[in-house]
Amino acid sequence: MLKRLKFAATSERFNPEQKSLLEEAIDEDLEALEREVGKLNRPAKPPGEKQTPKRQPLPAHLPRHDIHHEPDSTTCRAPGCGCQMTRIGEDVAEKLDYEPGRFSVERHVRGKWACAHCQTLIQAPVPACVIDKGIATAGLMAHVVVAKYIDHQPLYRQEAIQGRAGYTVPRSTQAEWIGAIGVELAPLVQAMREDLLAQRVLHADETPVAMLKPGQGKTHRAYLWSYCTTTWAAINAVVFDFAEGRAGHNARRFLGIDEYGCGGCAAR
Repeated sequence: MLKRLKFAATSERFNPEQKSLLEEAIDEDLEALEREVGKLNRPAKPPGEKQTPKRQPLPAHLPRHDIHHEPDSTTCRAPGCGCQMTRIGEDVAEKLDYEPGRFSVERHVRGKWACAHCQTLIQAPVPACVIDKGIATAGLMAHVVVAKYIDHQPLYRQEAIQGRAGYTVPRSTQAEWIGAIGVELAPLVQAMREDLLAQRVLHADETPVAMLKPGQGKTHRAYLWSYCTTTWAAINAVVFDFAEGRAGHNARRFLGIDEYGCGGCAAR
């Protein structure tokens, strides 16, 4: 691939846009792999180790609106106390949000409440998010995914569009978001597959896609299979499955049946 980028004939070289698309796909896959490995093996942090944040603060000119998170009750719950607690401070976490053509910042303000009598401290929990301690809201991440896969906007174009809206998110960061989203959506895909296999009739079709195959110096024809329900089914769902060929064993693997037609949905 690198030889083709540097030394191929002009008509065969990658143009800058093709190179950008390749880099985006690699970044997405790397983030997905790192996230899956991290779920399987979470190393314990050494005691006393403190990580220095490297993220730059969000621009001050972006509009902000506060979302307050407070405990359900500010009465001290320590055994034998019951005093009214006093607000002693707050933690603020800023999340970058996006509406078409306009960025804004969500300020999640979590008040700290303490009991002057027994020194008890309470605080509302951190709201759940797709990427722990990430700056993007679910709305912004959904916008990036929809723009890429539904509106066919590569990340380098989205980067330029975002810059005109007031804040540029690097395409490498966007690729990390997409990789993380892919991992988090895996249980949903598996649940959809199980619903599909419960149907009596399925439609299937394949579309050829070019796949980079290391060591061969050229692309390999792979296939993206789609399995969907019929018009008369109670659910309307489509699940995609990637395979390196269009042989029958790929369909049998997805359907959970062996070469003799046993198992999976064969009995239905």
